[in-house]
Amino acid sequence: MSTTADASPRIANVSWGTLQLEERDRAFKDAKLYPGGARAWDWNETGTSHTPGIQPADVQELLDNGAEVVVLARGMNERLQVKPETLRMLDDQGVETHVLQTEKAVERYNELQGNDEPVGGLFHSTC
Repeated sequence: MSTTADASPRIANVSWGTLQLEERDRAFKDAKLYPGGARAWDWNETGTSHTPGIQPADVQELLDNGAEVVVLARGMNERLQVKPETLRMLDDQGVETHVLQTEKAVERYNELQGNDEPVGGLFHSTC
């Protein structure tokens, strides 16, 4: 069970182009959330694009920070793909994975976070 210090941040609101966290009024366009932290998700770090989509390198940071459940948000219009290798890697490591439209992903993430799950997520707040 997570402690308060390493709990995943809770999402207060999502709208086109903005993911708002409850903690200290932090906001991001795209975000990586994990036990104990959050930061902007810069697609340029790994060369991510809508197609072929989320790569194993994008989710590795979540796992490195203790996430045992991962939520991947595909965007408001679900344009962001997920590479099959990413899902295979998560499955091989026994990580429960949820791939959803962004608003549904936020709902699922907050449900998991509220149950003190060691949850991480990648959130894309536009297309």
